[in-house]
Amino acid sequence: MTRRLWAMVGATGTGKSELALDLAQALRTQGNAAEIVNADAMQLYRGMDIGTAKLSVDERRGIPHHLFDVREVTDEAAVAWYQPIARGAIADIHARGGDAILVGGSGLYVSSVIFDFRFPPRDAAVRTRLEAELEEQGAGALFARVQALDASTAARIDPKNGRRLVRALEVLEQGGATHGAVLPDQPVLWHPDTRIIGLHTPRDVLVERLDRRVERMWADGMLDEVASLRKLGIEDGVTAARAIGYAQALAQLRGEKSESDAIAETQALTRRYARRQVSWFKRYPGIEWHEPPIGASTLLD
Repeated sequence: MTRRLWAMVGATGTGKSELALDLAQALRTQGNAAEIVNADAMQLYRGMDIGTAKLSVDERRGIPHHLFDVREVTDEAAVAWYQPIARGAIADIHARGGDAILVGGSGLYVSSVIFDFRFPPRDAAVRTRLEAELEEQGAGALFARVQALDASTAARIDPKNGRRLVRALEVLEQGGATHGAVLPDQPVLWHPDTRIIGLHTPRDVLVERLDRRVERMWADGMLDEVASLRKLGIEDGVTAARAIGYAQALAQLRGEKSESDAIAETQALTRRYARRQVSWFKRYPGIEWHEPPIGASTLLD
């Protein structure tokens, strides 16, 4: 019997983790040993819990979870590293007789697993040069170059995200297509029995929810979490230190931002990120959109 791959996607704050748990429990009552695989890039990091809304072990209802807390904050979280490990975890779950539920909002990570996804070329020398240019000229100059070379790529990148800008220029300078172009309009599924569930919440409701969640992050000890991660070298990390919320908390700890400014900036960036997530997942063919609250029984009918 072929086991299914479920993909639970959508903007941050739409309830993906809870629905994935409900679905796994419902499948298990039917004798299907379903397990969950993480597709949130920041939840890969050990110790990044409050700012990523990561479920604690006690909240996971005894259901096996994979690819949580598998990277140190000094490590780079690269999708090329993630793809084979995630696919391996899914294959192992299927071999144990259960469905795999991939859950997360990191669109590139989800796409790399569920679609026939090919990675653009890499060139360490070109990247080193571009990183030096980023340091000297700033993100604005690199963004202008991306716009001149490929306007469609520029439209998908945050103009302040230096890492993404360097990667885009690295690919474009080698005559390759950037990630967005590698994923075609009608991508081919990696696993033949894949069902993509998208969660959608009305914009006004989601904005209010996200703003309150950021406030709770600080109330729940975000600064203490980040202070602990500083001792582990988060400021030396390529990826973790730039995560939404963590970058702002670090700035507050360094005395560069007030708490109110750190919270307000995190809220604004979270809202912008949610918009980009919705735009990304809207491109998925065959996605089934649902508006919470939704029960797992609805998906199994």
